[in-house]
Amino acid sequence: MLKIENLHAEIDGKAILKGLTLEVQPGEVHAIMGPNGAGKSTLAYVLGGRPGYEVTEGSVTFGGKDLLDLEPHERAAAGLFLGFQYPVEIPGVSNVQFLREALNAQREERGEEKLTGGEFLKLAKEKAGLLKLDMDMLKRHVNVGFSGGEKKRAEMVQMGILDPQFAVLDETDSGLDIDALRVVGDGINAIMRQPDKGVLLITHYQRLLEVVKPDKVSILSDGRIVRTGGPELAMQLEEEGYDRVMETA
Repeated sequence: MLKIENLHAEIDGKAILKGLTLEVQPGEVHAIMGPNGAGKSTLAYVLGGRPGYEVTEGSVTFGGKDLLDLEPHERAAAGLFLGFQYPVEIPGVSNVQFLREALNAQREERGEEKLTGGEFLKLAKEKAGLLKLDMDMLKRHVNVGFSGGEKKRAEMVQMGILDPQFAVLDETDSGLDIDALRVVGDGINAIMRQPDKGVLLITHYQRLLEVVKPDKVSILSDGRIVRTGGPELAMQLEEEGYDRVMETA
């Protein structure tokens, strides 16, 4: 589904990814863990097509397409979703307006009919219910005045509405309390735990992986994958720390 081979990327001339190779199969949740500065967010930004991140070597194939040849909006229309560690605020634009425009733009790109206002509101209510987010929140400006947990839940509602084939979630657990973590984790499971979907779940800590149980866990260090294992690898990292686990990699 997603195949990354020997990926090198830099920002402002500084090499961050240094030969990263990774593959995620349909129906798989693959967790990426690693210390600060390892390149986790850079990987997410490169996959999403964020400007300023230059790929200097390697390839990324998504659903049989060369992902790196696609513009960010084309990647989204192809079924790629990027969840941010720090969701941005958009003053003056309501969540409902933003999400309806985003969804219909993607549908148009794929040659599908746009949803009517009524059809969209029905879908939005369904997905907001999964994340226990009041519809009144979706009428407010995007993330303006939202708490950290509300921003993450609103972002997961966005993912549910857009219904991607593959989600790259960059530290979705950041800033969440225990209750919000459970709600967001359950939302990820409900939306993305499907045989034809995939998830690259980037996180520092094992606690989210207690809710969204990964099929594989990889350690990213200094721009490369240095070790891959099952869910037990995350537990080992939690108990022993990165330095000790990577000594035996």
